[in-house]
Amino acid sequence: MSIVLDPRRTVVFAGDSVTDCGRRTDPAGLGDGYVRNLYDDLGENRPTIVNAGISGNRAVDLAARWATDVVAHDPALVSILIGINDTWRRYDENDPTTPESFESSYRSLLDALSCPVVLMEPFLLPVKDGQPEWREDLEPKLAVVRKLAVEYGAILVPTDVELTKLAASVGPAALAGDGVHPSATGHRALADLWRQYVLD
Repeated sequence: MSIVLDPRRTVVFAGDSVTDCGRRTDPAGLGDGYVRNLYDDLGENRPTIVNAGISGNRAVDLAARWATDVVAHDPALVSILIGINDTWRRYDENDPTTPESFESSYRSLLDALSCPVVLMEPFLLPVKDGQPEWREDLEPKLAVVRKLAVEYGAILVPTDVELTKLAASVGPAALAGDGVHPSATGHRALADLWRQYVLD
């Protein structure tokens, strides 16, 4: 399945810091990450692009602001990238999110939408001591995202799978210096994957 973007309509990108990328202090509201790359890639015939990412958010945080930050835009397409903070907080603040809780929050996002949806896998590119162990927590959440994509007929962008492959050749730090937040190269790769799976 591929999507044809209507320039008269709106596409909303929702997520955490990987999506946010400074968009709240950017006069254009786009930030300097993959959303900005996609905006530039799509050219003058692009739809209205809304970046609704907020750093530090987990799935439950998206759910709390979904009506005002996403649904209110009457989107023709919503792209969601969430989940790494649901894993990270277990390790840095001893504040875990169970797979069941993650799935419940994620379902509430999807149930509120009546348009096509893109689900981007949360990803981890371990570069720091201890980060490989995060996989134990992340893998069940990846399974949730993949299951929901099938169940809801959403387009899945296999971000974790593809970035892990790319990291094997260029090194994980080249894509995300701390294993989580993409470099410029990492954001370019994210934008390319989005275009490949959603538009091509």
